Amino acid sequence: MSKRVDPGTSSLLTLTRAARLAGVNRAELQRRIRRGEIETFEGKVSATELLRLYPQTQLSNDRELARVEQIKAEATPRQPGDTDTRLPNAEVLVARLRAISEVLSNKVVALGALEGLLDELALRIASLAEEAQPPLTNRLHGLLAWLAANREDLETQPGVESESRLLARDTFLRIMAAHIKLIPSGHEFFVEGTESVLEASVRAGLNLSYGCSSGNCGTCKARVVSGEVRKIREHDYVLSEREKRMGYCLACSNTAVTDLVIEAAEAVSVADLPQQEIRASIRRVEHLTPDWAVLHVQTPRTQTLRYMAGQRAELTLEDGSEAELYIASCPCNGRNLQFFVARDPDDRFATAVFERAHHGQLIRVRGPSGTFVLAEDAPEPAVFVAFGSGIAPVKSLIEHAVSIDRIETFHLYWAVARPEDHHQGHWGRALKESLDNFHFTPLVTERAEDVLVTIEADLPDWTELRYYLVGPPAQVTAIQARLNERGVAPEQIRTETLA
Repeated sequence: MSKRVDPGTSSLLTLTRAARLAGVNRAELQRRIRRGEIETFEGKVSATELLRLYPQTQLSNDRELARVEQIKAEATPRQPGDTDTRLPNAEVLVARLRAISEVLSNKVVALGALEGLLDELALRIASLAEEAQPPLTNRLHGLLAWLAANREDLETQPGVESESRLLARDTFLRIMAAHIKLIPSGHEFFVEGTESVLEASVRAGLNLSYGCSSGNCGTCKARVVSGEVRKIREHDYVLSEREKRMGYCLACSNTAVTDLVIEAAEAVSVADLPQQEIRASIRRVEHLTPDWAVLHVQTPRTQTLRYMAGQRAELTLEDGSEAELYIASCPCNGRNLQFFVARDPDDRFATAVFERAHHGQLIRVRGPSGTFVLAEDAPEPAVFVAFGSGIAPVKSLIEHAVSIDRIETFHLYWAVARPEDHHQGHWGRALKESLDNFHFTPLVTERAEDVLVTIEADLPDWTELRYYLVGPPAQVTAIQARLNERGVAPEQIRTETLA
């Protein structure tokens, strides 16, 4: 539970912004709050408290943030002709500078008023001291001396310079990126440069309602509760005059000028996602090993597949061959989908992918389906166990978890029959090198007992973890039974069995 503390004169920061400034992930701050190491005020952290906890932090060093952002960027392939929206354009930059200047001007005026109040207070105390009798006179003179000394020393107090640098950097970041809070969910994210509010929410792994993503359908309509937005592209959907007065805008066609609070509909379960059918195209077939390939599929710009990490989609080629496969990529980029395909001479779809599929070939995508999704409200350390081809949904789950930045630590155990079946080993190793809270253990075994022994050696206490298990029924059942025997609650385990 958050403690209520007096923030004093220190600025209050949201957890998302505080994590960004300190160069740590949000999950770390949440963990330290739960342990009582950080005091909060109405869910926010003071700059003083942040510097107390991270006194050696180089405020110009966004090491952890950069790592996560790199993963997100690599999950979003750029196409020829795409506009770089990472930096604000001149119009947005001027608007943000104007908004921040107004805030700073108000703070200067307020500071001047406070200085005046302190001067008046000193005069009144002095007047009372002249009229009072000892020993009250001595106490009032002592109070005056204390007030004068503290006002004189305020500028040179330890930590003031560091806090000033932190707040200056926060101001700079507010120019480069606006902070968004969604209600009623409370989810938070940043809008970078001049990307749309919708693009930023998808990149952050959130599930705002939308349809075309190009301004035609109006499904992404949201109400601006506070803050300022600016239209970055025209849209065909027409907002009524009443909607405009109420502050509605299309999230796909507007960017944030200032920090925003937005009221918007979000999908909170798989039941909230519509069934979609999209005529997409094959970007390329990436042959990983003689027996494994990655099928890269791209949807049209006007149609992005809405799905949750861990779900499946039905794919149909022009020759009529079809397959239902797990989506192996992050929902933060619903236009560029990845599917792992195993070579199988008895499977028409797999044979077509390995032998005939080519760039630009049409492919129909229908979905999503499946309920093997992330428990986004659970920040506990997560253990992912994948057998064989189960790495596909697990890869999507992990990339999404990294994107939303709410899980403390990740442990991935991937068991395969042959060493060459670790076709995503490079991905696991790269993630392990990039994130301090990610652990990857590749195993060559088909036995559940071997996996359990390895987990036991790494993680002696199983009861405080959350588990995601995917593989053949026998292995999944065996691991689930052992977890239950060790006191792991059923609601801490999510499973998916492979046919």
